[in-house]
Amino acid sequence: MNEAIADFPIWVIVADYLMGIIMWTLIGRVAMNFFLPVDSPFFFMKAFVKGTDPVLRIFKPITPGFLIEPMIPLYVAWFFFMIRFYLMPWLLGYSVMGMLSFPLESDITHALFDAFYTKTN
Repeated sequence: MNEAIADFPIWVIVADYLMGIIMWTLIGRVAMNFFLPVDSPFFFMKAFVKGTDPVLRIFKPITPGFLIEPMIPLYVAWFFFMIRFYLMPWLLGYSVMGMLSFPLESDITHALFDAFYTKTN
């Protein structure tokens, strides 16, 4: 874990990881829906639908009726993005918006960099 993320309490990192996983799963459902219908028998589509339907039900009261059905998960993913990028840093007292933004993606990027980067010294 990099130094900037290590300064945060573990509950903050866990909360961000959970929201990040939910956000990316919702985005994955939208992307998968470009190629497959929601009721497809394909395993991954069934997993995306089963994993995201409870979240979509929670957000149903604030989801506008004019949205087309395949775009609703993207709309809900936007809420998780906004919470992770703006609300969490503000609640934790940072004066700069986005200070805590995206530890999940940061860790994934660092892992990929470490796995594929070779030093030429």
